[in-house]
Amino acid sequence: MINDNLWYKDAAFYQISVRAFKDSNSDGYGDLQGIKEKLDYLQTLGVDCLWLMPIYPSPLRDDGYDIADYRNIDPMYGTLDDFTSLINSAHARGIRIIMDLVLNHTSDEHPWFKASRSDKNSSFRDYYVWSETDQKYNGTRIIFVDTEKSNWTWDDKTEQYYWHRFYASQPDLNFDNPKVQEEMINIARFWLDLGVDGFRADAVPYLFEREGTNCENLPETHAYLKKLRAFMEANYPGRILLCEANQAPEDVRPYFGDGDEFHMGFHFPIMPRIYMALKKERADDMIEILRRTPPIPENCQWCTFLRNHDELTLEMVTPQERQWMWEQYAPEPRMRINLGIRRRLAPLLDNDQRKVELANSLLFTLPGSPIIYYGDEIGMGDNIELPDRNGVRTPMQWDDSPNGGFTAGAPCTELVKGELSYENINAASQLADKDSLLQSISRMINVRKEHHAFGSGSMEWVESTNPSLAVYKREYNGETLLIINNLTGKPQAAALPLEHQTEYVDLLSNAEVRIKTSLNLEPFAYLWLRQKI
Repeated sequence: MINDNLWYKDAAFYQISVRAFKDSNSDGYGDLQGIKEKLDYLQTLGVDCLWLMPIYPSPLRDDGYDIADYRNIDPMYGTLDDFTSLINSAHARGIRIIMDLVLNHTSDEHPWFKASRSDKNSSFRDYYVWSETDQKYNGTRIIFVDTEKSNWTWDDKTEQYYWHRFYASQPDLNFDNPKVQEEMINIARFWLDLGVDGFRADAVPYLFEREGTNCENLPETHAYLKKLRAFMEANYPGRILLCEANQAPEDVRPYFGDGDEFHMGFHFPIMPRIYMALKKERADDMIEILRRTPPIPENCQWCTFLRNHDELTLEMVTPQERQWMWEQYAPEPRMRINLGIRRRLAPLLDNDQRKVELANSLLFTLPGSPIIYYGDEIGMGDNIELPDRNGVRTPMQWDDSPNGGFTAGAPCTELVKGELSYENINAASQLADKDSLLQSISRMINVRKEHHAFGSGSMEWVESTNPSLAVYKREYNGETLLIINNLTGKPQAAALPLEHQTEYVDLLSNAEVRIKTSLNLEPFAYLWLRQKI
């Protein structure tokens, strides 16, 4: 494997719900051995790094983000030996693996919390945030507005309230306690010693609480995260920290620090604006948010995505825009949850391969490293009959055999039904079809990796005569790429400035393209053009 400490800037990431990916032992649950069996598929797809959702022992009240033991694997997924075997097999194929590091909270079934709530004098009492009153920190928003009425929950045994930013079954850790800080660094050490390539750090804006604030993005939080980064740099160079902070870009910027905090950060606000652009058939919303996005240090990178395991969050748009997005993309109330939409990529885009490819063209060519949510590369559907966000966490559809090739047993959850069921949408049939969505996404991934302008280059919007086109230039080390996306279902023409009227090679087809005074594009067409020298 190439030892390149900036590998993440050119990488394509692939997010896996381990429980729903591939079952190797017929118990109905996906597992680590199942992922190992599918590494050849992932290598063919072209992804560079797998992000595994939580695999720790857990009561699964929040799909594993409620952790009961930070130093073990839930038996449904396998063993620590299975994990190291998967890492070694992935590394042999040039694929890295990162995992979730849930810093902010534990399960209420974690031994720390059980001890903390057992006795006010317990040595673990101060591992969590307790209060005589539920009126502290009342300027703090509630995140799970559909289920939680307060960030405080009463504990009968010790007759105090405990603090939680998510479900009441997920009490927040007290990072004012130095022992908690040390515990979490030692947990990171444990997994890094096993060979993991880094962490997607969950819910990091909420680590500390201070009266008179909204308890988000506090200076103390950044101080601790810099400490975690310094520990990794000193002991595990080349491993990464990816920041999950659902905030405006100017509020995420501090999480990069001076290149000494997070290596990567999700760009949450660009995601809904890609959907806005496709529905409005205009690039304005994307242009505005990217122009608002501050520069980041040279050794840092944004992470972009179209969908993930959570709802399509609409926290980073205005209330008016949120209502409009609900009307456009979630017309039925059951499609909505919290401040978002619980649907997958393909159903959101009318199961239209052209639209899905166009959305991915934007994902792969805008600044940042892309993350693909498992199954989106084949246009998997959702099952909105399932509760909470489970409808977008259904089993991967490998082929048209029973249960989509996911399991030989009884699947742990219902599969997708109807038009997008495994009989109609599966990886095997798309691997055999050169015109399939899977083949197009694989081509995009592999072309992107060949051109550092996508991962490291500058980006500049290009004025065209047609607002229905998203046109921009990516430049790096003498290479100039011109990206043109037709955001509409109609043929479009555009005149480009004189400096762009020259000869190009289409990176995706290898065809030669000469732009004279104007350019014609088919509906939902996209061009990745490299300027000839």
